[in-house]
Amino acid sequence: MVAPQPDPRGGEPDRPRGRWWWLKWVAGVALVGLLIGEGVYLWPRLHDSWLALTEIHWGWLAACVAAQAVSLSGYGRVQKQLLHAGGVDVAQRTSVAVVYASTAMAVTLPAGQVFSTAFTYKQTRRWGASPVVASWQLAISGVIAGIGLALIGLAGALLVGGSVNAVTLALSVAGLAVLIVAVRYVSAHPDTIESAARWVLVRVNRVRSKPPETGMGGVRETLAQLESVQVGKRDWMITACWSAVHRVADVACLLLACWAIGAQPQLAGVLIAFAAGKAVATIPLAPGGLVFVDATLIATLTTAAAISASQAVAAAFVYRAVSFILVAIVGWVVFAFLFREHQHEDLEYDVELERREQREGFGSEHRDQP
Repeated sequence: MVAPQPDPRGGEPDRPRGRWWWLKWVAGVALVGLLIGEGVYLWPRLHDSWLALTEIHWGWLAACVAAQAVSLSGYGRVQKQLLHAGGVDVAQRTSVAVVYASTAMAVTLPAGQVFSTAFTYKQTRRWGASPVVASWQLAISGVIAGIGLALIGLAGALLVGGSVNAVTLALSVAGLAVLIVAVRYVSAHPDTIESAARWVLVRVNRVRSKPPETGMGGVRETLAQLESVQVGKRDWMITACWSAVHRVADVACLLLACWAIGAQPQLAGVLIAFAAGKAVATIPLAPGGLVFVDATLIATLTTAAAISASQAVAAAFVYRAVSFILVAIVGWVVFAFLFREHQHEDLEYDVELERREQREGFGSEHRDQP
C-alpha cells in the first residue's frame, strides 16, 4: 500500500482516490437525468394542476381550513375528557393549544412523535396528572384514534362495494369494548389486581433472593393512581363522540380540498384515500410522512375517488398545505407564545419531580423490607 504523500506546501497529505470513485458521479448524473425525465413526463399533469390551483374556490378553501380547526379542537376535547376521568380538569383552550404544539412537533421534527408524546406528557403532568394517569391518557387517546381510522377505512371499503373481512370488523369494534371493560374492571376491583401482582412478585423475588413483599409498595401506588380514573358510560360516550368529530372533520377537510380545486370525488374513494394516507403517515421515514403521504393521496384519489391525476395532485397539495403546513405554522407560533418561555421552569420542575418520585420510590422500597 502506498502511503499518501505529504503536501510540500505544508497542508494535508493528498488522499489517493478509491477504485470506484467514479460511481458517485454516475449516480449523480443518473439522479439528475431521472428528475429531468420525471419532470418532462409529469409536466402536462403539473401544468393542469397549477391551472386548477389558480382557479381555486376560496369559499371551499376557507371551509377546508375551518374543518381542520374543528378536527384538532375535537382531539383536544378527547384529551380533556380523558383527563377529567382521571381527576384532572383542564380548560379546552389549553388542551387545544397543547394539541397544536404537539402536532407541529410530530409533523416537522425528526422522530417527531417522540418529542410530541414527551411534550404532551410533560404538560399533563404540570396540570396535576399522576404518571399513570398521564400515560393512560396518551395510550387511550391513541387507541381510540386508531380504531376510528380503521372504521373509516372499513366504511370506505363498504361504500365502494369491496369485501370486508368480518373478523377484521369484529376485532376493530371489540378492541374498544375490551379496553373499556378492562379500565372499568381495574378501577372497580383493585384488590384483585393487587393479589395477582403479589402472586407474581413473590415468585420473582424468590428467584432474586429478595423478601417476598419487595416491590409491592410501587404496585399499590400505581393501583391507587389507576383507581382514581373513574370512566363512566357518559365519559366514554362523550369521548367517542368527540373522537368521531375529530376524524370526520379531518375527512371533510380532504373532501373540501377536492371541491376547492373543482373536483367531484366519490365519497368512498375519499374515505379510502384518507385512511391510506394516515396509515402511511405512521411510518417513521420522514417528518409528517412527507412525499410518502402525498404520493399515497395522489394515487388513491386517482384510482378510488375517480378524479383526474392533475386534480388529485392539486387536491393533495391543498389538503397537505392546510393539515400539514398551516397546522405546523400555527402550532409553532402557539408553542413560542405559550410554552417556550416556560422551558427553564419546566426543567426545574422536571428535576424536582424526578427527585420527589425517587424519594417516594426509595421510601416504598424500604417500607417493603421486613
